[in-house]
Amino acid sequence: MITKPSRRKFLATSAALPLLRIDPTQAANLKDEPVGFFLIGDTHFLADKENPAKLDPRSASVTSNIVATLNRLAGSSIPTEAGGGKVLIPKGLIHAGDVIDTGDKNGPLSEKMQVTEWNNFNASFGLTGNDGKLKMPVYEVHGNHDSPRGDGMAVKKIIERNKKRPSVNNISPNGVHYSWDWGKVHFINLGIVVGQVATVARKRRYNPLNSLDFLIKDLKETVGDSGRPVIITHHVDMQRYSQPLPVEDKKAQSMEWDPEDVKGFYDAVANYNIAAILYGHTHARNVYRWDGTPKRSPKGLPVFNVDNGAHFASKAQAFFYFEVQSNQCLVREYFTRDGWETGDWTPETWQTNHTKVKSS
Repeated sequence: MITKPSRRKFLATSAALPLLRIDPTQAANLKDEPVGFFLIGDTHFLADKENPAKLDPRSASVTSNIVATLNRLAGSSIPTEAGGGKVLIPKGLIHAGDVIDTGDKNGPLSEKMQVTEWNNFNASFGLTGNDGKLKMPVYEVHGNHDSPRGDGMAVKKIIERNKKRPSVNNISPNGVHYSWDWGKVHFINLGIVVGQVATVARKRRYNPLNSLDFLIKDLKETVGDSGRPVIITHHVDMQRYSQPLPVEDKKAQSMEWDPEDVKGFYDAVANYNIAAILYGHTHARNVYRWDGTPKRSPKGLPVFNVDNGAHFASKAQAFFYFEVQSNQCLVREYFTRDGWETGDWTPETWQTNHTKVKSS
């Protein structure tokens, strides 16, 4: 179950890339040490429309401040009301998408802005923990503001980064989706949404870029029957689209995530030991369990919807800090009210014991 001891009162493959797979039968030999990492989303790096070679001053401030905040948290004490202990040296940072703001827009000005936005993300967050201001490896997915159709500059940059991203041991044939291991925990990054099921040919609003096929194959080959915990990240929320399948194609095509694909996603993961499903997009924190339906369930998969991390239009931001082991997950939230000039721990914790939802 998800437990909340206190209540917060505010803020409701590249084919040429050599791969190293971990045999699921050897999972027991991996160390079950706690895996610490950060989850952020929706940084929305924004260039200045009047001077597209530079960042908008609001975006420059908040994105710089969040990097400084993340860098100083490792090893720091966590107050008792947020669960106590100290922040582990993080294995890395997962970014749940909408890295930049202008990737969903067209035209010469927008193209210039996208370049500035991505270059500033790359300079600030880096990739390996040694090539940017952020002192930890970065694992991002793309969101609708990065490239809704999956053919924009941000997706092309992610493909390039995946070839050099630390710890990655599996990359999709199109180079977009990827997975890696931290200790016993298996991580899968799947882009904007997960899809698409082969039985439905209609056009999707957001192109899933064959992420469902990659997910199914990756789970079978790298996790199998080992029972290893799995953490999956994508950008768009799925509970809104966990609904009766629409009769009309036009209705489904207007949705951010096709309900047939949402069902296909749930069916693909329900027989595995899902420690957490992570996403952003909504610009609000939301923690619940999901059983493939629109209603919350006490026995569903653990879901963590992270707040916006560094949006230029808001002073209120937040991100999650995770500690994961083979059978449990402890999550805390760190927030700001002033654009990361200052920050503090939310007086609340979420702890889950993860097991398979369905038996094979």
